[in-house]
Amino acid sequence: MSHRPQRPGPATPAPGKLPLTELAEMKRRGQPIVMVTAYDHPSGSVANAAGVDLVLVGDSAATVMLGYDSTVPVSMDEMVMLTRATTRGATRPLVVADLPFMSYQTDDRDAILAAGRMVKEGGADAVKVEGAGTTLQRIAAITGAGMPVMGHLGLTPQTATVLGGYKAQGRNALSALALVRDASAIEAAGAFALVLECVPPTVARAISERLTIPTIGIGAGSGTDGQVLVYHDLLGLGEVKPPRVVEQYADLRSAAIEGVRRYAADVRDRSFPAARHEYTMPVDEAEAFADALLPANPVVGEI
Repeated sequence: MSHRPQRPGPATPAPGKLPLTELAEMKRRGQPIVMVTAYDHPSGSVANAAGVDLVLVGDSAATVMLGYDSTVPVSMDEMVMLTRATTRGATRPLVVADLPFMSYQTDDRDAILAAGRMVKEGGADAVKVEGAGTTLQRIAAITGAGMPVMGHLGLTPQTATVLGGYKAQGRNALSALALVRDASAIEAAGAFALVLECVPPTVARAISERLTIPTIGIGAGSGTDGQVLVYHDLLGLGEVKPPRVVEQYADLRSAAIEGVRRYAADVRDRSFPAARHEYTMPVDEAEAFADALLPANPVVGEI
């Protein structure tokens, strides 16, 4: 857990949605971009109040929120529902929603329809897709249909099996150069930003310096244009220890367990609820109620 001194919080953000074009301006100014995942109305609302720039409704919700063992099983219906809940709370940041596995890989039409659902039904401002290769066609198709797209390179969880598991990518010269080429291709296809996950800082910095679109890193060092962390990881809400790329800024799971434990103990020893938790009746109404319950009174059912 982090023991860094607390810094003053951000100023209250101005009302209205952050313009998409502001992200490129932030990169130009050298102003770091803050992105956090959120999966429901409470987390979206917290991210909104904290003044972040981007909220990602990640398909990591599959493991974090829905109990799946990977991101692969999560469905479009589930992602749309989670996105719609999040956008109700995140009214200022740009909300980017992951397109789940096999919602966009098959062809351009499927990709456009999936993105359209996220925007129209989910309320997302943009969508995110993983990889390069045929994904480049999908990026061009979706942006051509008028919907912004964020790319994602490095460790791409939807295809982690092909990558040999959840491992850092670009750790040799050939694979690092491939990432640089893919990043440029993603920009050329029309993406407005690019997530770089679990790549060496030298590679992430080289990509960030070559692109005009902003890069958002996770496990990619400080040379990217912004950073993203999973809400549950940075707040210590997960069931397992977060990966090394995470800085944990709170331990809310321990606090939650202790709170529920104390509640359970109070219920069991009958100290909860106490008088302060009760609603009372006026004295005359309480007396009338008690009289109506007497055995000699036959009209209890008519109260």
